[in-house]
Amino acid sequence: MMHRLARVHIGLAVAFIGLVLLPLWVSNPYVISVLTLAALYAIFASSWDILSGYIGQLNFGHAVFFGVGAYATGFLGPHLHPLFVLLAGGLTAVGFAFLVGIFYTLDALYGERRDRSILFWKSLPVSDFTTVLAKASVPLLVLPVVAFAITVVTESIMLLLSSMVVLTSGLGVATLWSRVQLYQAMFMLGYHLLTVHVLWYAPLYAWLLLISAWARRSPFIWAALPPFAVVILERMTFHSSHFIGFLEYRFGGGREAVNNMKDNFPLDPEMHLTPGIFLATPGLWGGLVFAAIFLFAAARLRRYREPI
Repeated sequence: MMHRLARVHIGLAVAFIGLVLLPLWVSNPYVISVLTLAALYAIFASSWDILSGYIGQLNFGHAVFFGVGAYATGFLGPHLHPLFVLLAGGLTAVGFAFLVGIFYTLDALYGERRDRSILFWKSLPVSDFTTVLAKASVPLLVLPVVAFAITVVTESIMLLLSSMVVLTSGLGVATLWSRVQLYQAMFMLGYHLLTVHVLWYAPLYAWLLLISAWARRSPFIWAALPPFAVVILERMTFHSSHFIGFLEYRFGGGREAVNNMKDNFPLDPEMHLTPGIFLATPGLWGGLVFAAIFLFAAARLRRYREPI
């Protein structure tokens, strides 16, 4: 059995090397374009194989991350620096992961009461706090890691295919690699994920989990209603908009993480990362304290909640 697997792996490695070297002998643009499309669909097929073949789930949601990242890259490619394009494609996929995280946390504890599966989970020797932490780890850890891994693999293959096309044109690959700066872009994307989507957005996900544990119906409305009510009350009473500014500050995403951030996470290859300033930001630690309080309250609510 081991010898058979070794032969399969060797065969796949030889086939991959052959595909990489094929453009050195094939100069037909049509053949190159067909091979490029085949490689892209192979990436998509691999994700389907993981979901359906290994996990056994019938789910087509992964196509969104693939399509959105590819569309953003193709749309911005002719207009921006290659480093901008890599970051834009990755950030677009990460943005959809953020939306998935919001809807997941809203339904994480509410859904188990709605379908009465909470009775099964409570029969297991697992504490409510451990369960809440496990559900919080999905938007805080799992989704960012998956989005980052998909972006790195996809962008690496795209860069490899672009290098193959450049080689067939008789140009130097070094120029392409110096302009793209793939690993710098991926480092910037990973830094953004850690500082913003893990640390800065932790109180947001914790708040949504708290609402998910408390609400008997329509958790989305209950999650949005208190901030909306505060905004209206402040506007009518004090004629100010400080709370809106606070929400913009929280959703803006850790602007202290880089020193030239203006409106959003910058697509600037000359930006300077400032993790020390970010870690010294009171808003970061205040948000983490509120996140811990929200998670503790969600666990306490889950202990006494019954199926809907």
